[in-house]
Amino acid sequence: MAARAVRTVRSDTPMKEHPMYLAVEFGTISGESLAQNVVAAILYFVIGALVLAAGFGLMDLLTPGSLRHLVFVEYRPNAVAVACGMYSALAIVVVSAIIASSAELGQGLLDAAVYGIVGVLLQGVALVVLEVAVPGRFRDLIEADRLHPSAIATAVVLLAVGGLNAAALS
Repeated sequence: MAARAVRTVRSDTPMKEHPMYLAVEFGTISGESLAQNVVAAILYFVIGALVLAAGFGLMDLLTPGSLRHLVFVEYRPNAVAVACGMYSALAIVVVSAIIASSAELGQGLLDAAVYGIVGVLLQGVALVVLEVAVPGRFRDLIEADRLHPSAIATAVVLLAVGGLNAAALS
């Protein structure tokens, strides 16, 4: 219920009461509920970070050399483009997995982890299919010094696979 205030009209006129709403109803505030939600958010974040780390690990296995080194030390543009596509796609999958997970915390965390790992595996399959289906050696492209259009195309394919995977979870 909103608070009611009394307002005075000019001093030469009789006093009248006019309703004026000054407050907002906040309801009951529960510290316990807030604490549970903070713990749940942290646990979902940890699951998401683990899924992203698994995606990085799989990507590192499927590309020549150390992907971390190629991206962050050697600044190879094709490695950066493909890695960005992969991480963006996995982030979409992780967000969808969390949204689609059960309302029960334990089951929800398990759902998010399993859906996330399925997403990682599907991204890996997409990368392998591209390696087989596309002419030339994609693996050689990753180490190239100049950005190649096929790296951008690969990143877009990975985003599309991530989008399809995310939609399948909803």
